[in-house]
Amino acid sequence: MKATLILSLALFAATPTLVHAHGDFKCNEPAAEWKKRDELVSKLEKDGWQIRKIKIDNGCYEVYGFDKQGNKKESYFNPKTLELIGNVVQ
Repeated sequence: MKATLILSLALFAATPTLVHAHGDFKCNEPAAEWKKRDELVSKLEKDGWQIRKIKIDNGCYEVYGFDKQGNKKESYFNPKTLELIGNVVQ
């Protein structure tokens, strides 16, 4: 029971950090200058990623998947340059 309480408190304490982390990544590139999602998928697959989902969040491409080492990733990419901006899950 004590271990469950400690684990619950730890997860609760971590939650605001994870939610806040999403807001840290913003892209302000004009839509006409964005590269297509397929280009990002090709680039990441060439780097050994397995892509599960790509969506747009705060003007960036948000990618859910696994890197070549099998690590779970939730990463943000600049839609114009396809450069990695940051990771929420590493």
